[in-house]
Amino acid sequence: MQHREKKEKSRCWLLAVLALLITLMGCSKKSDSPSQAGTDRAAGATEIKVLNYLDLTSANSSDEITRVWDAFNKNNPDIKVIREDLFNEPFHNKVEAYAAAGQLPDVIYAWPSGRSTTLHTQKLLKDLSPLVQKDGAAFTSAFLPKALDPAAQGGGYMAILPRAITSSHAFYVNTEVLSDAGLNPARTYEELKAQVPVLKAKGYDTVLMANQESWVMQSCLFSLVAGRFGGEGWEEPILAGQARFTDPDFVNALAFIKTLYDDGVLSKATLSTDYGSVIGQFGTNKGAYLIDGDWRVGAFITDKSTGQAVISPERQAKIEITVFPDIPGAKLNQSTSGILGTGWGMNANIPSGSAKEDAAWRLIKWLSGKEIQTWLLETGSIATPTATNIDVGSLSLEPMQKAISNLGTQYTATTSVIDGVFHSDVFNPLNDGLQELGLGSKTPEQVAREVQQAFDNWKKANG
Repeated sequence: MQHREKKEKSRCWLLAVLALLITLMGCSKKSDSPSQAGTDRAAGATEIKVLNYLDLTSANSSDEITRVWDAFNKNNPDIKVIREDLFNEPFHNKVEAYAAAGQLPDVIYAWPSGRSTTLHTQKLLKDLSPLVQKDGAAFTSAFLPKALDPAAQGGGYMAILPRAITSSHAFYVNTEVLSDAGLNPARTYEELKAQVPVLKAKGYDTVLMANQESWVMQSCLFSLVAGRFGGEGWEEPILAGQARFTDPDFVNALAFIKTLYDDGVLSKATLSTDYGSVIGQFGTNKGAYLIDGDWRVGAFITDKSTGQAVISPERQAKIEITVFPDIPGAKLNQSTSGILGTGWGMNANIPSGSAKEDAAWRLIKWLSGKEIQTWLLETGSIATPTATNIDVGSLSLEPMQKAISNLGTQYTATTSVIDGVFHSDVFNPLNDGLQELGLGSKTPEQVAREVQQAFDNWKKANG
């Protein structure tokens, strides 16, 4: 009897544990679907995993879920999207981790080179050209030729479908601050330097920048400076082994960055300014100028979900957007640094002709097409779309959006973005060196030698 009671208790205990496990498994399965993939998916829906780049500090970022993802889910009930949202360094770190583990998601947000070098050089993304060709002229005519040019991407093939042409440099001018100090926008570096003590006396910084993240200086300013001292195509002789980073033009460009700190045009405090907090600094008139990319407009305009803006449309009218002032001794002025914009790619391991390839390509076309690029324009996320079938003039844009759309009239030449033409093994040491210049811990010559050594090591390792 006692043995039977123990057996019954044991049986009940096992049933209880089993019931709990079934409940937990059911909860786990349920939790990954409603918010990420939508509900009411068709039976047997094709599942695709997506790694999305989402900046929650940008106005209208919350609107993305509804306008982009929910809309796709509604119109494609036969596809189940499981989305992962990340931004800035956590995003790039996750990409590298996925790549190293051979577990890339099916659809991934990516750069045409630079920060996505691994994806391109290791050919981890599928060549989209056959899919483009299959869709024919109706598809290709809707995009700028540059967007479909395989040579413009890091691996020499069409790994992503880009959604914009990007100026990685923009010089945001707060005329309200300048007027309060009795100043006009600086057109030359000499004028900019002369404004430092005047602005300081009024409690303003001169130029704001988020230099805590090491990529910002290299991408948003130094690429422009290197182009101005080296001229258009300055990187090509270096890549061909006919010139070196230690040559005078590049060293002079590095020396100019040091000069910015020495002259107080850039405060050393920018080296501890993160990419999120600089928005509030510029929006609350802490400085007269801001250096960032053209995409940064999206952080300042009205968030449709709240009706609030970091800079109101009325105040936006007092913001000019141009390029850095003329630099003495430069070979080239009135220039910017530009590159093909970001876009979407597909995991190279997805079988051609499969249902998963069809689902992934449908999503990529949606994310890159007229409707989404129009929304990106309206929210300030892009300035120059690659879609050719958008009537930009018909859009209701705020003053800063209109200003950034006219950025192209402010320069006459475009030079390369360094992290778009050199491998990360080369531009990462440069990024670090630019910060060390600001800290005063290294000289321009030392940084140049270290970058050249990194380039030599990369060249040797890659034949």
